[in-house]
Amino acid sequence: MKNILQLIFLITVSAAVMTSCGKGEGERSSTTGTKYNDPEWGGFEKLDYEGQITGPNLVLIEGGTFNMGATDQDVTYEWNNVPRRVTVSSFYMDETELANIDYKEYLYFIDKTYQSYPEVWKNALPDTLVWRDELSYNEPLVETYFRHPSYDDYPVVGVSWLQAQEYCKWRSSKVNEMILIERGILNPNPDQIDSDNFDSKAYLAGQYQGNVRKNLEDKSVEGGERAVRFEDGIMLPDYRLPTEAEWEYAALALKGNQATSQDENITDRRFYPWDGQTARYKKRDKYQGKILANFKRGRGDYMGMAGALNDRASTPGPVREFLPNDFGLYNMAGNVAEWTQDVYRANTFSSLRDADNHDLNPFRGNVFEQLKLDEEGRPIEKDSLGRLQYESVADSTLITRENYKRSNVKNYNDGDTASYVFYGYGETTLVSDKARVIKGGSWADRLFWLSPGTRKFKDEDKSDRTLGFRCAMIRMGGSAGNDDTGGNHFKNSGKKMQRRYK
Repeated sequence: MKNILQLIFLITVSAAVMTSCGKGEGERSSTTGTKYNDPEWGGFEKLDYEGQITGPNLVLIEGGTFNMGATDQDVTYEWNNVPRRVTVSSFYMDETELANIDYKEYLYFIDKTYQSYPEVWKNALPDTLVWRDELSYNEPLVETYFRHPSYDDYPVVGVSWLQAQEYCKWRSSKVNEMILIERGILNPNPDQIDSDNFDSKAYLAGQYQGNVRKNLEDKSVEGGERAVRFEDGIMLPDYRLPTEAEWEYAALALKGNQATSQDENITDRRFYPWDGQTARYKKRDKYQGKILANFKRGRGDYMGMAGALNDRASTPGPVREFLPNDFGLYNMAGNVAEWTQDVYRANTFSSLRDADNHDLNPFRGNVFEQLKLDEEGRPIEKDSLGRLQYESVADSTLITRENYKRSNVKNYNDGDTASYVFYGYGETTLVSDKARVIKGGSWADRLFWLSPGTRKFKDEDKSDRTLGFRCAMIRMGGSAGNDDTGGNHFKNSGKKMQRRYK
């Protein structure tokens, strides 16, 4: 009898293990015993999710800790980048600066879509007049740099921070639409007009249907179907500008100086996105001594001498010129400086106490928003451009919250009063809540500005011939990629030890 009971127990345990290890159909909840993905049991879905896909032109930047701030002598004596230890979560970043051809594609589609709102296209145009200078003959570039195909692969310039934000919104929806088309869920729809256009959030809220080819199976109803939900893991999160911390971390790419992939020892610090204290390639091969970035080498020297050009560009050069850094990113120093998401302040933190509290994904510029909802708690009708409508969180609703008390915290703990009017804008400083951090140096900058720790700023509604941008995106799930075990290094060690000491 005892042997029979033991046999029954082993069969029961084996069946439970097989059920818990299964995926998709037939799998049960470990807490309620309810079957997943079965209409007869309620239809609660659990996905066999393979991980976040990598969007077009993106590279996974595995996060980690690093010393953010100056890595070389502060020759300007501004002390606006005091080093401090921070951690950056894993994220994705464009391997190149956005090129003219990329921005022309954007202009083409918004001109084609917003036929009743030509101001959308007009407001998105880059300012080509940034090439003009009182004592330089750059007039040909006003007409040719953005429009002529010779410059298609050169970085777009003359784009403000605000314009870059609008590009990110458009790109987010365009990429997600293409994902749904390639998955066979939607058919291509080139005739989208005004508010009847694909917007990721409007689609997920059920306010845009599109030309449906085949919806997903609805597991809650036998033979039913439904539109894609964000919980399906098919659509990507938003493209956006990188934060200053993300940009600087990605530019340094210190993993290239890691002794081995199994330890945390960095062999050498970096002043630039490459090794060494100069901008010349130092390995003993045919590239030895070559310039590693597009920058101004000295007074009046933008590209060297005829027959021996160093960076081969007196202005910006192609976005895939020069060697990429150890994350696979091109031109993280020189070529064009780049917008980041952050609001600029001269002091990167106001006290050691604040630094300790904000050393994970540090960022200045949060303005917390929420969807505008109707009386039933659903998003109100999308706007005339086909986008869901948002509003700032009312400060009066934050009285009971412990983690934040104001919706607009651009100037939180910055050492000055709450308004830039009292900060002395236009009188003692040009810094305001409109000032955004610029990183990376440009074709017109000296080598000092190519160090990832250096910082400049410009008002978000301004643009420049030396300034471009690239996009970023959060990484959801395992920090090291889709094969990451989530940090559980000892996932199967218990079973191995049981076998070893049995």
